[in-house]
Amino acid sequence: MFQAALGLALLLFCADYVVRGAVRFAQQLGLSNLLIGLTVVAFGTSAPEFVTTLTAALANAPDMAVGNVIGSNIANILLVLGIAALAKPLVCDRRAIARDAFVMLAATILFMAMGFLSGFKVWHGAVLTSLLLLYLIYAYRTERRLVTAEAVHEKEASEVTNLPQSLWIAGLLLAVGITGILIGAELLVRGGTGIARHFGISEAVIGLTLVAVGTSLPELATAIVASRRNHGDVAIGNILGSNIFNLLAIAGGVALITPLPMPQQLLRFDIWILLAVSCLALLLLLGRAQLGRFTGLALFSAYIAYIFIQFSPLRALLGP
Repeated sequence: MFQAALGLALLLFCADYVVRGAVRFAQQLGLSNLLIGLTVVAFGTSAPEFVTTLTAALANAPDMAVGNVIGSNIANILLVLGIAALAKPLVCDRRAIARDAFVMLAATILFMAMGFLSGFKVWHGAVLTSLLLLYLIYAYRTERRLVTAEAVHEKEASEVTNLPQSLWIAGLLLAVGITGILIGAELLVRGGTGIARHFGISEAVIGLTLVAVGTSLPELATAIVASRRNHGDVAIGNILGSNIFNLLAIAGGVALITPLPMPQQLLRFDIWILLAVSCLALLLLLGRAQLGRFTGLALFSAYIAYIFIQFSPLRALLGP
């Protein structure tokens, strides 16, 4: 338990170091805030998911690895979006987030199809990462012409504060952050595996819950801060972008390194929950101009119910 808690703490704090150090280097290289928001910030906040998923896969815990990807996306929509809306009603321009909402749903459907067919092999990883690259190129080109969408990612970059003034400090933050994430991921996977064995819980459930929530903490912190600053579009954009990265960059990137079999118990239940909440997010975000506190409470309550099912006798009905 202590290992898992320490791993979670390292992932949360060190992800922030990575983002701040990387953004400073990106600014020094002359990258625009649009490109920084699209790539550097998105990769930085998704670093804990990637390293943890890869560590679990290499540690022969593929159930935990795939569970982390699915669980993180469910947590981002129900938990992170719910808490952000509870903190302050989220107001956004539907035109600014429409593309990412549809891309997230399409990526979810593709992820499901690959999971049902054969799990994730090297060629699946190549397809997913290639689609991510195409998405980033398309997004960068179109957002330079679409002011509302461009503003979301530019504000994402400007949300990163307390940047180091000198490059050597930025490099130090980046090095410490990456090292901390590597250590944190290792501790979290070890601790999660130990908890699963001690309490007789499947590694998939640990990946869906403990690991997923832990690796989603950077997104939660970003969403709450953005919500408090009346940047609802940034909070929502960060969540959608994180989910796209989880499905394309993390599942794809890890599959390029090592195969990721899809656990049967995830196919029976959790992957359908992922599809359902992705569709729900699309309907909510495109169907109304504001996500109020009542909606936030409903999303948060739905996540609590989901977690309850994971640790209740109902989970046993879904099979090993």
